[in-house]
Amino acid sequence: MKALVKPLIYITSALMMFSITSCDDFLDKEPEGKVPEEKVDYTNLENMYQPVSGVYAKIRTSGMHWVIWELTTIREQDIYGVQNDIFKNVGFYKYDDSFWGIDEIWKQYYNIIKVANSAIETLDLYAENIKNDGDMKNYKAYRGEVMFMRAYAYFRMVQAFGPVTILRDNNQTDLQRSTVDAVYKYALKDLQYGIDNMPRIRPNQSSHIGAVTAFSAAALAAKIYLNMGNYDKVEELTDDIISNGNFSLYSDYYQLFKIPGKLCDESIFECQCTDFGNGSGDLVEPGEWFICQGPVNSGNISGWGHCGVYESFRDWAYERGETVRATTSFLLAGETTPSGDYINPRENPANADCWNGKAYTPASQLTPGRTKYGTNNNIRIFRYADVLLMNAEAKIRNGKNGDAPFNEVRRRAEMPELTNVTVNQVLDERRMELFFEWGERYTDLLRTGLAATELKELNWTEENQYFPVPFNQYTQIPDLLLEPKDE
Repeated sequence: MKALVKPLIYITSALMMFSITSCDDFLDKEPEGKVPEEKVDYTNLENMYQPVSGVYAKIRTSGMHWVIWELTTIREQDIYGVQNDIFKNVGFYKYDDSFWGIDEIWKQYYNIIKVANSAIETLDLYAENIKNDGDMKNYKAYRGEVMFMRAYAYFRMVQAFGPVTILRDNNQTDLQRSTVDAVYKYALKDLQYGIDNMPRIRPNQSSHIGAVTAFSAAALAAKIYLNMGNYDKVEELTDDIISNGNFSLYSDYYQLFKIPGKLCDESIFECQCTDFGNGSGDLVEPGEWFICQGPVNSGNISGWGHCGVYESFRDWAYERGETVRATTSFLLAGETTPSGDYINPRENPANADCWNGKAYTPASQLTPGRTKYGTNNNIRIFRYADVLLMNAEAKIRNGKNGDAPFNEVRRRAEMPELTNVTVNQVLDERRMELFFEWGERYTDLLRTGLAATELKELNWTEENQYFPVPFNQYTQIPDLLLEPKDE
Protein backbone atom coordinates (compact mmCIF):
# COMPACT_ATOMS: atom_id res chain seq x y z
CA MET A 1 0.00 0.00 0.00
CA LYS A 2 2.69 2.47 0.96
CA ALA A 3 4.41 2.07 -2.41
CA LEU A 4 1.21 3.06 -4.18
CA VAL A 5 0.54 6.02 -1.94
CA LYS A 6 3.96 7.66 -2.21
CA PRO A 7 3.48 9.14 -5.71
CA LEU A 8 -0.12 9.76 -4.70
CA ILE A 9 -1.11 11.13 -8.08
CA TYR A 10 -1.63 7.48 -8.98
CA ILE A 11 -3.86 6.72 -6.03
CA THR A 12 -7.25 5.27 -6.92
CA SER A 13 -10.54 5.71 -5.13
CA ALA A 14 -10.35 2.13 -3.87
CA LEU A 15 -7.08 2.96 -2.13
CA MET A 16 -8.03 6.34 -0.71
CA MET A 17 -8.96 6.72 2.93
CA PHE A 18 -10.45 10.05 1.91
CA SER A 19 -12.54 9.91 -1.23
CA ILE A 20 -15.40 11.67 -2.89
CA THR A 21 -16.92 9.61 -5.66
CA SER A 22 -19.62 11.98 -6.71
CA CYS A 23 -21.35 11.66 -10.04
CA ASP A 24 -23.81 14.37 -9.06
CA ASP A 25 -25.69 16.02 -11.86
CA PHE A 26 -26.35 19.44 -10.35
CA LEU A 27 -24.51 22.20 -8.55
CA ASP A 28 -26.95 22.34 -5.66
CA LYS A 29 -26.23 18.80 -4.44
CA GLU A 30 -23.51 18.03 -1.92
CA PRO A 31 -21.02 15.45 -3.25
CA GLU A 32 -21.88 11.93 -2.23
CA GLY A 33 -19.49 9.62 -0.46
CA LYS A 34 -17.79 12.25 1.68
CA VAL A 35 -16.15 10.65 4.69
CA PRO A 36 -17.95 11.92 7.82
CA GLU A 37 -15.67 14.30 9.64
CA GLU A 38 -16.10 12.53 12.97
CA LYS A 39 -14.51 9.38 11.49
CA VAL A 40 -11.30 11.13 10.47
CA ASP A 41 -8.46 11.65 12.93
CA TYR A 42 -7.36 15.16 12.10
CA THR A 43 -4.53 14.96 14.61
CA ASN A 44 -2.81 12.35 12.44
CA LEU A 45 -0.98 14.71 10.12
CA GLU A 46 0.64 11.82 8.25
CA ASN A 47 -2.70 11.48 6.43
CA MET A 48 -2.93 15.16 5.52
CA TYR A 49 -2.08 14.55 1.86
CA GLN A 50 -4.93 12.11 1.30
CA PRO A 51 -7.58 14.71 0.40
CA VAL A 52 -5.13 16.18 -2.10
CA SER A 53 -4.79 12.76 -3.71
CA GLY A 54 -8.55 12.60 -4.00
CA VAL A 55 -8.59 15.72 -6.15
CA TYR A 56 -5.88 14.38 -8.45
CA ALA A 57 -7.95 11.22 -8.85
CA LYS A 58 -10.96 13.36 -9.72
CA ILE A 59 -8.95 15.24 -12.35
CA ARG A 60 -8.15 11.89 -13.92
CA THR A 61 -11.65 10.43 -13.80
CA SER A 62 -13.68 13.59 -14.50
CA GLY A 63 -11.35 16.02 -16.25
CA MET A 64 -10.09 13.40 -18.70
CA HIS A 65 -13.56 12.17 -19.71
CA TRP A 66 -13.41 11.25 -23.40
CA VAL A 67 -16.44 13.33 -24.40
CA ILE A 68 -14.92 16.43 -22.80
CA TRP A 69 -11.78 15.90 -24.84
CA GLU A 70 -13.64 15.41 -28.09
CA LEU A 71 -15.96 18.39 -27.69
CA THR A 72 -13.05 20.60 -26.62
CA THR A 73 -10.84 19.74 -29.57
CA ILE A 74 -13.28 19.47 -32.47
CA ARG A 75 -14.16 23.14 -32.12
CA GLU A 76 -10.71 23.86 -33.54
CA GLN A 77 -10.49 24.62 -37.23
CA ASP A 78 -8.05 21.77 -37.86
CA ILE A 79 -9.90 18.83 -36.26
CA TYR A 80 -13.28 17.30 -36.94
CA GLY A 81 -15.60 14.79 -35.31
CA VAL A 82 -16.53 11.63 -37.18
CA GLN A 83 -18.59 9.80 -34.56
CA ASN A 84 -22.06 11.01 -35.54
CA ASP A 85 -23.96 14.10 -36.69
CA ILE A 86 -24.10 15.62 -33.20
CA PHE A 87 -20.31 15.64 -32.93
CA LYS A 88 -19.90 16.76 -36.52
CA ASN A 89 -22.23 19.68 -35.86
CA VAL A 90 -20.08 20.86 -32.96
CA GLY A 91 -17.28 21.45 -35.46
CA PHE A 92 -19.64 23.81 -37.28
CA TYR A 93 -20.70 25.51 -34.02
CA LYS A 94 -24.20 24.04 -34.12
CA TYR A 95 -25.08 23.09 -30.57
CA ASP A 96 -27.90 21.11 -28.98
CA ASP A 97 -28.27 22.14 -25.36
CA SER A 98 -29.93 18.80 -24.57
CA PHE A 99 -26.92 16.80 -25.85
CA TRP A 100 -25.61 14.66 -23.02
CA GLY A 101 -21.98 15.44 -23.88
CA ILE A 102 -22.37 19.16 -23.21
CA ASP A 103 -24.08 18.35 -19.94
CA GLU A 104 -21.20 16.00 -19.11
CA ILE A 105 -18.65 18.80 -19.43
CA TRP A 106 -20.65 20.85 -16.96
CA LYS A 107 -21.11 17.98 -14.50
CA GLN A 108 -17.59 16.65 -14.56
CA TYR A 109 -15.80 19.96 -14.03
CA TYR A 110 -18.15 20.90 -11.22
CA ASN A 111 -17.49 17.49 -9.69
CA ILE A 112 -13.81 18.48 -9.59
CA ILE A 113 -14.69 21.84 -8.05
CA LYS A 114 -16.88 20.25 -5.38
CA VAL A 115 -14.25 17.67 -4.49
CA ALA A 116 -11.66 20.46 -4.27
CA ASN A 117 -13.92 22.53 -2.01
CA SER A 118 -14.33 19.56 0.32
CA ALA A 119 -10.61 18.82 0.27
CA ILE A 120 -9.82 22.38 1.33
CA GLU A 121 -12.27 22.09 4.20
CA THR A 122 -10.59 18.86 5.26
CA LEU A 123 -7.10 20.35 5.05
CA ASP A 124 -8.25 23.25 7.19
CA LEU A 125 -9.39 20.79 9.85
CA TYR A 126 -5.96 19.17 9.84
CA ALA A 127 -4.43 22.63 10.12
CA GLU A 128 -6.14 23.17 13.49
CA ASN A 129 -3.84 20.50 14.93
CA ILE A 130 -0.56 21.73 13.44
CA LYS A 131 2.06 22.62 16.02
CA ASN A 132 5.26 23.22 14.01
CA ASP A 133 6.43 25.24 11.05
CA GLY A 134 7.23 22.23 8.89
CA ASP A 135 3.72 20.83 9.04
CA MET A 136 2.28 24.30 8.45
CA LYS A 137 4.44 24.67 5.37
CA ASN A 138 3.20 21.32 4.08
CA TYR A 139 -0.40 22.26 4.78
CA LYS A 140 -0.09 25.48 2.78
CA ALA A 141 1.62 23.68 -0.11
CA TYR A 142 -1.04 20.96 -0.15
CA ARG A 143 -3.78 23.57 -0.05
CA GLY A 144 -2.07 25.28 -2.97
CA GLU A 145 -2.19 22.06 -5.00
CA VAL A 146 -5.93 21.73 -4.43
CA MET A 147 -6.51 25.38 -5.25
CA PHE A 148 -4.55 24.93 -8.48
CA MET A 149 -6.82 22.08 -9.51
CA ARG A 150 -9.92 24.05 -8.63
CA ALA A 151 -8.62 26.96 -10.71
CA TYR A 152 -7.88 24.53 -13.53
CA ALA A 153 -11.50 23.33 -13.51
CA TYR A 154 -12.78 26.92 -13.68
CA PHE A 155 -10.34 27.65 -16.50
CA ARG A 156 -11.80 24.76 -18.49
CA MET A 157 -15.37 25.73 -17.60
CA VAL A 158 -14.81 29.22 -19.00
CA GLN A 159 -13.16 27.72 -22.08
CA ALA A 160 -16.30 25.68 -22.65
CA PHE A 161 -19.16 27.87 -21.44
CA GLY A 162 -17.88 31.42 -20.86
CA PRO A 163 -19.79 32.78 -17.85
CA VAL A 164 -20.30 30.08 -15.20
CA THR A 165 -21.20 29.81 -11.52
CA ILE A 166 -18.49 30.38 -8.93
CA LEU A 167 -19.16 27.68 -6.35
CA ARG A 168 -17.44 29.06 -3.28
CA ASP A 169 -19.13 26.55 -1.01
CA ASN A 170 -20.75 23.19 -1.73
CA ASN A 171 -23.85 24.25 0.19
CA GLN A 172 -24.16 27.53 -1.71
CA THR A 173 -27.71 28.44 -2.74
CA ASP A 174 -26.93 31.38 -5.05
CA LEU A 175 -26.12 29.63 -8.33
CA GLN A 176 -26.33 32.60 -10.68
CA ARG A 177 -23.46 32.61 -13.14
CA SER A 178 -20.59 35.10 -13.00
CA THR A 179 -18.90 36.89 -15.89
CA VAL A 180 -15.78 35.46 -17.47
CA ASP A 181 -13.73 38.24 -15.89
CA ALA A 182 -15.11 37.48 -12.42
CA VAL A 183 -14.42 33.75 -12.77
CA TYR A 184 -10.91 34.44 -13.95
CA LYS A 185 -10.23 36.75 -11.02
CA TYR A 186 -11.48 34.09 -8.61
CA ALA A 187 -9.23 31.47 -10.20
CA LEU A 188 -6.27 33.84 -10.14
CA LYS A 189 -6.64 34.26 -6.37
CA ASP A 190 -6.39 30.50 -6.00
CA LEU A 191 -3.34 30.43 -8.23
CA GLN A 192 -1.62 33.27 -6.39
CA TYR A 193 -1.99 31.28 -3.17
CA GLY A 194 -0.29 28.36 -4.93
CA ILE A 195 2.46 30.58 -6.33
CA ASP A 196 3.15 31.89 -2.84
CA ASN A 197 3.02 28.58 -0.96
CA MET A 198 3.95 25.69 -3.24
CA PRO A 199 7.61 24.78 -3.81
CA ARG A 200 9.44 26.46 -6.68
CA ILE A 201 10.48 23.25 -8.39
CA ARG A 202 9.46 21.18 -11.40
CA PRO A 203 6.67 18.62 -10.89
CA ASN A 204 9.13 15.78 -11.46
CA GLN A 205 11.19 17.11 -8.54
CA SER A 206 8.29 16.97 -6.08
CA SER A 207 8.31 14.57 -3.13
CA HIS A 208 4.96 13.43 -4.56
CA ILE A 209 6.30 12.87 -8.06
CA GLY A 210 4.34 14.81 -10.64
CA ALA A 211 2.47 17.01 -8.19
CA VAL A 212 1.87 20.57 -9.34
CA THR A 213 4.18 23.28 -8.04
CA ALA A 214 4.41 27.06 -7.84
CA PHE A 215 5.52 27.10 -11.47
CA SER A 216 2.48 25.08 -12.52
CA ALA A 217 0.31 27.72 -10.88
CA ALA A 218 2.28 30.49 -12.58
CA ALA A 219 1.84 28.84 -15.98
CA LEU A 220 -1.92 28.52 -15.57
CA ALA A 221 -2.13 32.10 -14.30
CA ALA A 222 -0.20 33.22 -17.38
CA LYS A 223 -2.68 31.43 -19.62
CA ILE A 224 -5.55 33.20 -17.89
CA TYR A 225 -3.84 36.58 -18.15
CA LEU A 226 -3.15 35.87 -21.83
CA ASN A 227 -6.88 35.37 -22.38
CA MET A 228 -7.53 38.61 -20.47
CA GLY A 229 -5.03 40.53 -22.59
CA ASN A 230 -2.79 41.41 -19.64
CA TYR A 231 0.53 40.92 -21.38
CA ASP A 232 2.60 42.52 -18.61
CA LYS A 233 1.54 39.76 -16.21
CA VAL A 234 2.06 37.10 -18.87
CA GLU A 235 5.59 38.32 -19.44
CA GLU A 236 6.32 38.60 -15.72
CA LEU A 237 5.07 35.10 -14.89
CA THR A 238 6.66 33.37 -17.86
CA ASP A 239 9.96 35.21 -17.36
CA ASP A 240 10.06 33.79 -13.84
CA ILE A 241 9.33 30.26 -15.04
CA ILE A 242 12.00 30.50 -17.74
CA SER A 243 14.63 32.01 -15.44
CA ASN A 244 14.01 30.03 -12.27
CA GLY A 245 12.01 26.90 -13.05
CA ASN A 246 14.85 24.82 -14.54
CA PHE A 247 12.48 23.52 -17.21
CA SER A 248 13.77 22.47 -20.61
CA LEU A 249 12.27 21.15 -23.82
CA TYR A 250 12.45 17.39 -24.15
CA SER A 251 14.88 16.80 -26.98
CA ASP A 252 12.80 14.20 -28.86
CA TYR A 253 9.42 15.65 -29.87
CA TYR A 254 8.23 12.26 -31.11
CA GLN A 255 8.90 10.52 -27.79
CA LEU A 256 7.71 13.49 -25.73
CA PHE A 257 4.12 12.30 -25.95
CA LYS A 258 4.97 8.63 -25.50
CA ILE A 259 6.04 6.65 -22.47
CA PRO A 260 9.71 7.79 -22.52
CA GLY A 261 8.51 11.40 -22.18
CA LYS A 262 6.39 10.87 -19.07
CA LEU A 263 7.13 13.53 -16.43
CA CYS A 264 10.14 14.88 -18.30
CA ASP A 265 11.66 18.30 -17.58
CA GLU A 266 9.18 19.89 -20.01
CA SER A 267 6.17 18.78 -17.99
CA ILE A 268 4.28 21.47 -16.10
CA PHE A 269 1.06 19.51 -15.48
CA GLU A 270 0.31 15.91 -16.40
CA CYS A 271 -2.48 13.51 -15.58
CA GLN A 272 -0.60 10.45 -14.38
CA CYS A 273 -1.50 6.88 -15.28
CA THR A 274 0.22 3.57 -14.63
CA ASP A 275 -0.10 -0.18 -15.01
CA PHE A 276 2.53 -0.65 -12.26
CA GLY A 277 4.69 -2.47 -14.81
CA ASN A 278 2.40 -5.51 -14.77
CA GLY A 279 0.64 -7.09 -17.73
CA SER A 280 -2.55 -7.58 -15.73
CA GLY A 281 -4.15 -6.48 -12.49
CA ASP A 282 -4.28 -2.94 -11.09
CA LEU A 283 -4.47 -0.20 -13.70
CA VAL A 284 -4.74 3.54 -13.09
CA GLU A 285 -6.11 5.05 -16.29
CA PRO A 286 -8.18 7.97 -17.63
CA GLY A 287 -11.06 5.88 -18.93
CA GLU A 288 -11.35 6.15 -22.71
CA TRP A 289 -9.31 9.32 -23.23
CA PHE A 290 -6.68 7.60 -25.37
CA ILE A 291 -8.89 5.03 -27.02
CA CYS A 292 -11.43 7.54 -28.37
CA GLN A 293 -8.64 9.15 -30.41
CA GLY A 294 -7.00 6.04 -31.80
CA PRO A 295 -7.74 4.73 -35.29
CA VAL A 296 -9.81 1.61 -35.74
CA ASN A 297 -6.99 -0.82 -36.35
CA SER A 298 -5.72 -4.35 -35.96
CA GLY A 299 -3.64 -5.32 -32.94
CA ASN A 300 -2.83 -3.34 -29.80
CA ILE A 301 -3.19 0.15 -31.25
CA SER A 302 -6.89 0.12 -32.07
CA GLY A 303 -9.21 2.88 -30.93
CA TRP A 304 -12.57 4.38 -31.80
CA GLY A 305 -11.40 6.68 -34.60
CA HIS A 306 -13.55 9.58 -33.41
CA CYS A 307 -11.44 12.65 -34.20
CA GLY A 308 -9.98 13.31 -37.63
CA VAL A 309 -7.42 15.82 -38.86
CA TYR A 310 -8.37 18.01 -41.80
CA GLU A 311 -6.21 17.53 -44.88
CA SER A 312 -6.08 21.31 -45.29
CA PHE A 313 -4.25 21.61 -41.99
CA ARG A 314 -1.81 18.88 -42.92
CA ASP A 315 -1.13 20.67 -46.20
CA TRP A 316 -0.53 23.90 -44.29
CA ALA A 317 1.93 22.14 -42.00
CA TYR A 318 3.85 20.50 -44.83
CA GLU A 319 4.01 23.78 -46.75
CA ARG A 320 5.67 25.32 -43.68
CA GLY A 321 8.33 22.64 -43.91
CA GLU A 322 7.19 20.72 -40.86
CA THR A 323 8.79 17.30 -40.49
CA VAL A 324 9.38 16.49 -36.81
CA ARG A 325 6.06 17.85 -35.58
CA ALA A 326 4.14 16.53 -38.58
CA THR A 327 5.52 13.02 -38.07
CA THR A 328 4.56 13.16 -34.41
CA SER A 329 1.16 14.82 -34.73
CA PHE A 330 -0.30 13.07 -37.77
CA LEU A 331 -1.16 9.40 -37.42
CA LEU A 332 -1.82 8.61 -41.07
CA ALA A 333 -3.85 5.79 -42.56
CA GLY A 334 -1.94 3.57 -44.94
CA GLU A 335 1.42 4.36 -43.36
CA THR A 336 3.72 2.68 -40.89
CA THR A 337 4.78 4.82 -37.93
CA PRO A 338 8.46 5.29 -37.02
CA SER A 339 7.71 2.82 -34.20
CA GLY A 340 6.65 0.13 -36.64
CA ASP A 341 2.85 0.14 -36.33
CA TYR A 342 0.86 0.01 -39.55
CA ILE A 343 -2.39 2.02 -39.69
CA ASN A 344 -4.81 0.10 -41.88
CA PRO A 345 -7.04 2.44 -43.93
CA ARG A 346 -9.49 -0.36 -44.75
CA GLU A 347 -10.59 -0.59 -41.12
CA ASN A 348 -11.47 3.08 -40.76
CA PRO A 349 -14.38 5.26 -41.89
CA ALA A 350 -13.91 6.49 -45.45
CA ASN A 351 -13.95 10.14 -44.37
CA ALA A 352 -11.15 9.80 -41.81
CA ASP A 353 -7.54 9.14 -42.74
CA CYS A 354 -5.53 10.89 -40.02
CA TRP A 355 -5.74 10.94 -36.22
CA ASN A 356 -3.98 12.44 -33.22
CA GLY A 357 -0.43 11.13 -33.18
CA LYS A 358 0.16 12.74 -29.80
CA ALA A 359 -2.25 10.25 -28.23
CA TYR A 360 -0.55 7.28 -29.87
CA THR A 361 1.50 4.90 -27.75
CA PRO A 362 3.42 2.37 -29.88
CA ALA A 363 2.68 -1.31 -29.35
CA SER A 364 6.38 -1.79 -28.63
CA GLN A 365 6.09 0.47 -25.56
CA LEU A 366 3.09 -1.29 -24.03
CA THR A 367 3.69 -3.55 -21.08
CA PRO A 368 3.45 -7.16 -22.34
CA GLY A 369 -0.09 -8.34 -21.69
CA ARG A 370 -1.64 -4.88 -22.03
CA THR A 371 -3.67 -4.25 -25.16
CA LYS A 372 -5.80 -1.18 -24.44
CA TYR A 373 -4.81 1.84 -26.57
CA GLY A 374 -2.53 4.22 -24.64
CA THR A 375 -2.18 2.07 -21.52
CA ASN A 376 0.48 3.29 -19.06
CA ASN A 377 0.94 6.63 -20.79
CA ASN A 378 0.29 10.01 -19.16
CA ILE A 379 -1.86 12.82 -20.51
CA ARG A 380 0.09 16.01 -21.13
CA ILE A 381 -1.90 19.08 -20.08
CA PHE A 382 0.57 21.99 -19.78
CA ARG A 383 4.05 22.05 -21.27
CA TYR A 384 7.07 24.34 -21.11
CA ALA A 385 6.82 24.94 -24.87
CA ASP A 386 3.55 26.76 -24.21
CA VAL A 387 5.30 28.95 -21.64
CA LEU A 388 8.01 29.88 -24.14
CA LEU A 389 5.46 30.84 -26.78
CA MET A 390 3.38 32.83 -24.31
CA ASN A 391 6.54 34.65 -23.30
CA ALA A 392 7.40 35.40 -26.92
CA GLU A 393 3.94 36.76 -27.65
CA ALA A 394 3.84 38.88 -24.50
CA LYS A 395 7.24 40.38 -25.23
CA ILE A 396 6.24 41.28 -28.79
CA ARG A 397 2.97 42.81 -27.67
CA ASN A 398 4.90 44.79 -25.06
CA GLY A 399 7.18 46.23 -27.75
CA LYS A 400 10.11 43.90 -27.09
CA ASN A 401 11.86 41.18 -29.04
CA GLY A 402 10.45 37.66 -28.62
CA ASP A 403 12.86 35.83 -30.90
CA ALA A 404 14.75 33.89 -28.20
CA PRO A 405 11.86 31.94 -26.63
CA PHE A 406 10.17 31.55 -30.02
CA ASN A 407 13.22 30.05 -31.66
CA GLU A 408 13.89 27.72 -28.76
CA VAL A 409 10.66 25.97 -29.69
CA ARG A 410 11.47 25.95 -33.41
CA ARG A 411 14.95 24.49 -32.91
CA ARG A 412 13.53 21.41 -31.26
CA ALA A 413 11.18 21.02 -34.23
CA GLU A 414 14.15 21.39 -36.64
CA MET A 415 12.58 24.48 -38.16
CA PRO A 416 14.72 27.44 -39.29
CA GLU A 417 15.08 30.26 -36.81
CA LEU A 418 13.35 33.58 -37.55
CA THR A 419 14.20 37.17 -36.62
CA ASN A 420 11.96 40.04 -35.59
CA VAL A 421 9.15 37.60 -35.00
CA THR A 422 5.60 38.94 -35.20
CA VAL A 423 2.49 38.06 -33.20
CA ASN A 424 1.00 36.31 -36.22
CA GLN A 425 4.10 34.14 -36.50
CA VAL A 426 3.78 33.23 -32.83
CA LEU A 427 0.13 32.31 -33.34
CA ASP A 428 1.10 30.10 -36.28
CA GLU A 429 3.78 28.49 -34.16
CA ARG A 430 1.26 27.82 -31.40
CA ARG A 431 -1.09 26.33 -33.97
CA MET A 432 1.54 23.77 -34.93
CA GLU A 433 3.29 23.18 -31.62
CA LEU A 434 0.10 22.83 -29.56
CA PHE A 435 -1.97 21.08 -32.22
CA PHE A 436 -4.57 18.72 -30.75
CA GLU A 437 -3.79 19.92 -27.21
CA TRP A 438 -6.87 21.00 -25.28
CA GLY A 439 -8.43 23.35 -27.82
CA GLU A 440 -5.53 25.79 -27.73
CA ARG A 441 -6.04 26.92 -31.33
CA TYR A 442 -9.70 27.71 -30.78
CA THR A 443 -8.90 29.65 -27.63
CA ASP A 444 -6.19 31.60 -29.46
CA LEU A 445 -8.63 32.55 -32.21
CA LEU A 446 -11.19 33.74 -29.66
CA ARG A 447 -8.81 35.84 -27.59
CA THR A 448 -7.22 37.50 -30.64
CA GLY A 449 -10.48 38.26 -32.42
CA LEU A 450 -9.46 36.10 -35.39
CA ALA A 451 -12.29 33.59 -35.03
CA ALA A 452 -14.67 35.64 -37.18
CA THR A 453 -12.36 35.37 -40.20
CA GLU A 454 -10.54 32.09 -39.58
CA LEU A 455 -13.72 30.18 -38.78
CA LYS A 456 -16.04 31.94 -41.22
CA GLU A 457 -16.39 28.90 -43.47
CA LEU A 458 -17.37 26.79 -40.46
CA ASN A 459 -20.29 29.14 -39.64
CA TRP A 460 -18.78 30.53 -36.44
CA THR A 461 -20.49 33.58 -34.91
CA GLU A 462 -19.92 35.46 -31.68
CA GLU A 463 -23.25 34.13 -30.40
CA ASN A 464 -22.07 30.51 -30.58
CA GLN A 465 -18.48 30.94 -29.39
CA TYR A 466 -19.35 29.02 -26.20
CA PHE A 467 -21.42 25.94 -25.51
CA PRO A 468 -24.91 26.75 -24.18
CA VAL A 469 -25.82 26.11 -20.56
CA PRO A 470 -27.04 22.49 -20.66
CA PHE A 471 -30.77 21.95 -20.74
CA ASN A 472 -30.45 19.42 -17.93
CA GLN A 473 -28.93 22.14 -15.73
CA TYR A 474 -31.05 25.22 -16.36
CA THR A 475 -34.32 23.28 -16.12
CA GLN A 476 -33.29 22.27 -12.61
CA ILE A 477 -31.62 25.60 -11.74
CA PRO A 478 -33.42 28.43 -13.59
CA ASP A 479 -31.07 31.03 -12.07
CA LEU A 480 -28.40 29.82 -14.49
CA LEU A 481 -30.26 31.72 -17.23
CA LEU A 482 -30.01 35.05 -15.39
CA GLU A 483 -27.61 37.68 -16.69
CA PRO A 484 -24.14 36.89 -15.27
CA LYS A 485 -23.04 38.99 -12.33
CA ASP A 486 -19.72 40.77 -11.92
CA GLU A 487 -18.64 38.91 -8.78
